[in-house]
Amino acid sequence: MTQTLLPAALLERYGKLPLPRYTSYPPANLWGDRDESLLRRALSEIEGRPLSLYVHVPFCRKLCLYCGCNMLVTRSQDLVTRYLNALDAEVAHVAALLPHRPEVVQVHLGGGTPTYLDEAQLSRLWQSLASRFDIPRGIEASIEIHPPVTSGAQLARLAELGFSRVSMGVQDFDELVQKRISRIQPFAQTRDLVVLSRQLGFVSVNIDLMYGLPLQTVERFAVTLDRVAELRPDRVALFGYAHMPTLRKHQSVFRSEELPSVEVRAALFELAMTRLLGLGYVYVGLDHFALPDDELLLARRQGELRRNFMGYTTCKSSAVLAFGPSSISELGSHYVQNEREVAAYCDRIESGTLPVVRGCSLGRDDLIRREVIMQLLCNLVLSKHEVSIRHGLDFDTYFASELTLLAPLIADGLCAWEDDILRILPPGQLLLRTVAAVFDATLHRPAPRHHAAAV
Repeated sequence: MTQTLLPAALLERYGKLPLPRYTSYPPANLWGDRDESLLRRALSEIEGRPLSLYVHVPFCRKLCLYCGCNMLVTRSQDLVTRYLNALDAEVAHVAALLPHRPEVVQVHLGGGTPTYLDEAQLSRLWQSLASRFDIPRGIEASIEIHPPVTSGAQLARLAELGFSRVSMGVQDFDELVQKRISRIQPFAQTRDLVVLSRQLGFVSVNIDLMYGLPLQTVERFAVTLDRVAELRPDRVALFGYAHMPTLRKHQSVFRSEELPSVEVRAALFELAMTRLLGLGYVYVGLDHFALPDDELLLARRQGELRRNFMGYTTCKSSAVLAFGPSSISELGSHYVQNEREVAAYCDRIESGTLPVVRGCSLGRDDLIRREVIMQLLCNLVLSKHEVSIRHGLDFDTYFASELTLLAPLIADGLCAWEDDILRILPPGQLLLRTVAAVFDATLHRPAPRHHAAAV
């Protein structure tokens, strides 16, 4: 067994805790039922803020057995056309509610598999946005792609439209793992798309990896990392597989003995971290690595790094306006989520209403805690003084119980105080959510029963 940075006792103590990924605070499973009045209210409060636009494309050609995303396997072009019609109507409806045409600073297409759409459909989707929002050429426009269903013609069209960043799902190049998770993806296929993306002028290529998948071993994952080194993407996202067979029925095909133990999961993550750092990547936090000149690291230096449902992003001050099934808008102190199912989403749009079904409005305590948690996740440091000044409070008094909970983590070497700065130490970077969770006041709040499977 490869020696990990974390002793077995710490792995046993912290490694099995079920903690949120903190792409929002409060976590999405705690939100309540809401309707379009929440979106209308939120839109009225963001005047003057730039926008990041997100579009969820839910379609996939086949089911990958590890998947936890909101997706739909279909071959019905009628359904895809209905979705595109509904999406266009949603964008038009929401844009009409804005009192002005705000500056757009980011566009992101996620899924599902956005390149399920052909060139004409991708153009139509883009036109839905560009005809209602001012989208300057050269902004960060990114898209997630699945190499086995992505053609050179699609990449060329995306480049013509103005996309500048592409994120390629890989998970693992090992053929044994690929077969078990039902995701066959030859290395050469991915390599060729990486080369073509750079030839077409994409300024950034991201590779997504996943550890904790069935049949993964440290030795075989090392080979995958060798292949990543050959590709040398600009960013690497390293996600931990979340095994939730009660919520994702298709995951029940994996037997418990096929899944890496807590110790092996930690070894897989440490192996990836050690290798990527050795290749010159910088650890951004939690699940992202980037080359030193990447915009994520520039954003961190400027205090603009942000974590949300798109992972780590730049443009901390922008409001996120999201479209499509299950998409989540982050508008100031409000989160707003759309209807999850494609048909129900289309039904709502076609009836003339916006498809909002869930959401959350944050109070003062939520906003303070969100800032503290995101500071730790984005910067790996937290200044008591800055939080106190910004929110008009005494940090030690406000977070007295949290400081008590933090003490054993400090004793275990996960973090340390340097004057008034809380700094995450290397072992704590492997358990970053554990440190952040100290400041989470919702951990023991029960989720609404009918929202147990929320994203």
